[in-house]
Formats: sequence, structure tokens, C-alpha cells
Amino acid sequence: MLNSGLVPTKKVEFSDALLDKVITEVVEALVADQKSDGHWVYELEADATIPSEYILLNHYLNEVDNDLEQKIARYLRAAQGKHGGWPLFHDGDFDISASVKAYFALKLVGDNPTEPHMLRACEAILENGGAAEANVFTRITLALFGEVPWHACPLIRAEILLAPERSPLNILDKVSYWSRTVMVPLLILQTLKPTGKNPNNINIQELFVTPPDKEKNWLKNPTGHWIGDLMIAVDRFARILTPVMPKSAQSIAIEKALMFVKERLNGEDGLGGIFPAMANTLMAFDAVGYAKEHPDYVLARRAIDRLVVEKSDVAYCQPCLSPVWDTALATHALLEVGHSGEDPVILRAGEWLLDRQILNTAGDWVTNRKNVRPGGWAFQYKNDHYPDVDDTAVVVAALDRVGNEKWLRSIRRGAEWICGMQGARGGWGAFDADNEYYWLEHIPFADHGALLDPATADVSARCISMLAQLGFEKNDLSVSKGIDYLKTEQEEDGTWFGRWGTNYIYGTWSVLCALNAAGEDMKAPYVLRAVNWLKRNQRNDGGWGEDCATYCEARRGESKASTPSQTAWALLALMAAGEAECVEVRKGVDWLLKAPRNGASWDEEFFNAVGFPRVFYLRYHGYSRYFPLWALARYRNFMEGKVERLVHGM
Repeated sequence: MLNSGLVPTKKVEFSDALLDKVITEVVEALVADQKSDGHWVYELEADATIPSEYILLNHYLNEVDNDLEQKIARYLRAAQGKHGGWPLFHDGDFDISASVKAYFALKLVGDNPTEPHMLRACEAILENGGAAEANVFTRITLALFGEVPWHACPLIRAEILLAPERSPLNILDKVSYWSRTVMVPLLILQTLKPTGKNPNNINIQELFVTPPDKEKNWLKNPTGHWIGDLMIAVDRFARILTPVMPKSAQSIAIEKALMFVKERLNGEDGLGGIFPAMANTLMAFDAVGYAKEHPDYVLARRAIDRLVVEKSDVAYCQPCLSPVWDTALATHALLEVGHSGEDPVILRAGEWLLDRQILNTAGDWVTNRKNVRPGGWAFQYKNDHYPDVDDTAVVVAALDRVGNEKWLRSIRRGAEWICGMQGARGGWGAFDADNEYYWLEHIPFADHGALLDPATADVSARCISMLAQLGFEKNDLSVSKGIDYLKTEQEEDGTWFGRWGTNYIYGTWSVLCALNAAGEDMKAPYVLRAVNWLKRNQRNDGGWGEDCATYCEARRGESKASTPSQTAWALLALMAAGEAECVEVRKGVDWLLKAPRNGASWDEEFFNAVGFPRVFYLRYHGYSRYFPLWALARYRNFMEGKVERLVHGM
């Protein structure tokens, strides 16, 4: 296969000095970013919530770090919106939960409530109903600090872990990996109901419209469905039974929760590799009486501190680390430019990725796929219990493009795992197969709307792209079922939803690449609907941009500015659809060539990805590096070779 990722038809004369210059400069800077062992890792930034929770955690445990927390405080103050509160993404709307946590964190580090920024925040929070309107996870945090009574939170105790396997109460096998790793240590906290150390004795009672002990309407139906009303009734009945539950059951359940956590503690990479699970783990260890010198406590603390990005004057805490994802995507971009499989840069990256394939750990995904062998990759440096389909598909495709025969066994094993993780409907979820127990979305605990990990179009498209690249034919059962699934997921306007990237541009790019790689007719009416949507939504400056607010149905189509990441995705999508020579593609290329850039990094303030739609958003700092490079290199390849379809699915 050609490292360009394309099938050439004929050579033509093509010259664009600025295009060549930009590609050369970005390649040099990207290669310089590679670590000595072969991997890339870029900052992964979330909203104000995670940095605020880091400060809250320190004060809960009485492990205050004044110098670091002052840097985080500067970051939080800079992120405050014009509305007075804190948004979930750059230039976003006021969010009550993020605002309550950010205000609390700033007050903990010493900001006086009479300062102008604190007064504006307090006023905004009260205007939006006060801290009582915050989501369940925020109310649990407030309960841990004694700011609200525990009955402000849904009842969910460790004893649920003792439920029979097939019982409806046994929900941990039915929720997503991120929910599971967050919930298990949280069960210990909600059972023992500890109170944080809070050495400065700070409270935020000024943020409540009604005093918390007089508030009556804490529990709300997250969906408005009758099942939600039933779940609230069950919650109230269970509270009556709680005082008479045997203490022996509580002890056994807490021990089972601790066993779950310790088995998956994951060294200095932390439980699940994600901050909320790690923070809950540390607080749970504290609640059961672990000394700060206990080896497990030390590991959990170290995992959290590794997430901190500290600069000269500001700092923040990342939700997790993204080295496997960054390395695989950077490798694809360099292969697109024309780096060969013998290039030391590519070889180092490939060997680093190979070392992280998970071959011997049957993670939690095995619950629904007992006969499937491990073979995937995780997102983080190490997270063996939780490999994900998306990373695995992108890594396998990158390794295959290199063409190193020594890597074939790993490639085949990864593809085997991908095939085994396909869902009954033909699509793929990110971490689990057939994780679609939708009735759980109605429980009061699920007000964040991200309890499950169902199949999505973007992840499914990546799997189809990879399989097609490896030689799976269009009529192969996995591919044909996957394409059928994608067709059912197409929106009325021709787009596909972007579950893990913002938003319809991301989803549509993913799917159009998959359809091209699989040999679909790229002039079919359903494909042209997607192409026409992309062309219609190009901005006047030639780029593409899509706001994170588009995850709200009423805000579809909202765009504040063109962004490098989204422009690159739109270009890759149009080229996959056979539109490399259209005027829209050339205008998009020109926008990228002229957009502000520092080395390998195009300027990008707007968030470009999503953790949980409408709840938690992300900015991958690597996206504004390797995706624009990838798009420009592919454009050059098309124009030099007049290529018609992709060999490589990505």
C-alpha cells in the first residue's frame, strides 16, 4: 500500500509554494514534539469543573498546595464568562454546576466574596436558581463539605454491589465504563457519608436561594418520563428501609467496592485513567481510614497530580491524558505527508504503540463479550481494564499503513477484537458492546445524561474504515451490518452526529471516509445530502466552525467562528466524497494556509470535542496540529495524483 493513503490515477502538474511551505514547517514542528520514546501527547483541556474539583479535593483532604492553587485560581478567573458564571466550553452559556464549583474553589483559595468577580458570580448563580439547581455530582460534592444534607442526593449505597447478577438492581454491569469507575468509590462515600476536612472552614451558603435544610424539592426526574417518577418513588421507599439494613451487609459491600477499585487501581495512571474516578478513589480511601502513607493512597494521589498542567503563572487539571490517541493521529498525519515506514519517526511511534496493546487483561467489556480475546488499545498510557474501540481502530489503521510485516500479528489481533465488539444493531460503542440499557437514564442519579455507552456513528465509521483498509469486502458481514447501521443513523439534513467530536462536521467526516473506504457509491443521494450540507455550512471566510451548543437540538447549526480542526474535518470529508477539486475545498485550504499559527499549532480557542453532550466538553490541543496537516497533505496528494478513492480508511 502507498503511504499517501490514496489510489493514484494519473500524475498531473501541480504546484503551490505556500501549501508546500506550510506543510514543511508544520511537519518539522510536529516531529520536534515527538517524545524520545516515540509518542506524542498534548494537553487535554476541559472546562472550569475539573480544576475546581482539584482544589476542592485538596481542601477536602487537608492537602492544600497554596502556590499551585493560586495558579489554578488565575486560570479559573480568566475562564469566567461575561454572564458572571462559568461555561462548559469557550464562549459558552452560563452553567450552574460549573459556576458553583468554580466559585467554591476560588473562595477556598482565599478570594473574598466581596470582590467584583465573586459578586458577579454569586449574582449569576442566584439568578439561575441558586446552588440547589446544580446537578447530582455537584450536590454530592456539596454534601461531602456539609453544605447540603445528604438527602439532597439520590440514594445509592454500596449494598447495590451485592445484588444478584441478573437483578435490575445490579446496574454496574449495565452502565458505561466511566460511570462504573466513578460510581464504585462514590458508593463508599455515599454509604459512609464523611465530611471533608476543609481546614479554612469555608462555606458557600450565600449561593442558596432557600437554605439547604429547608429545601424540599431536591430530587428531580431527569427525563420527565413516567419511569423517572417511579424511580423517585423507589428512592423515597428505599430511604425508609435504609436504617434497618444490616450493618454486616454494609461492611461486605464496602469491602467489595474496595476490591473492585484496588483490582483496577492502574498504578500511577489511576482508576479508569479519568480524574473523577481517581478523586473519588482518594476520598474513599480516606473515608475508610487509609493513612496518607498507605501505598494505594500514595498511588491514587500520584495519579491525580500527574494530570496537572503547570505553567509559569497559571495551572489547570486535565480530565485525563491522551497519548495513544495523539500518537496514532500524529502518525496518520505524517504518513499522509509521505513519511515512509522506514522513517525513524514512524518506527518509534509504531513500536511505542505496539507496546501498549492489551493482550492479557479481560477488562470489564468481557461481561457482554465473554468469548472475545483481548487485543485493543486504551486512550491513556495505561488503562488495561478499559481499552476502547475508537483508539484501537485508529491505531490498527496507522500500524497497517506503515506496512511492517513484523506488526501483522498485532494488527490482526486488534481487528479481531474490533469485530468481536460489534453490537447487535451493527454499530460500535466506545468501550462496551450493546451497552444500551436505556431505562437507566431515568434514575435520579442520571441527570447528567451520560450513564450509558451506546453505539455511535463516529466510532462505528472508524471501525468500518479500519476493516475496509485491512481488506474486508463491502459484503463482509461486519462491514455490511456497519454500513446499514450508519444509514439508519443519518440525520434528516444529511449529517451524522458527532458523539466524541464537535459535532455534525466531525460525525459526517468520519462516516464519509468510511463509506469511501468501503467502496460505497459516493454519488448516491444519501451521500450527496451530506456533501451539500457541508458546502452550505462553509463560512464566508472559507473555513468551517460549529459551536458546542449544537449538542442542544434548538441550537443546531450555530457557528461563532471558523476553527482549524473543524475546517480540516470538513476538507477531509469533502475529499472522501470525491470533491477535492470543488471551489469549497480550495477556499478551505486557503483559509488554513492563512490562519494564525505558531509552528505546528494553529490558533484554536474554541473547544473541539465532547466528553458528554450538554454536560462536559473538551479541547484537544493536538487537534489543531495534526488534523490541519493531514487535510493539507491529503489535498496535495489529490491534486498531484488526481486520486479517486482512499486505500486507507482514515
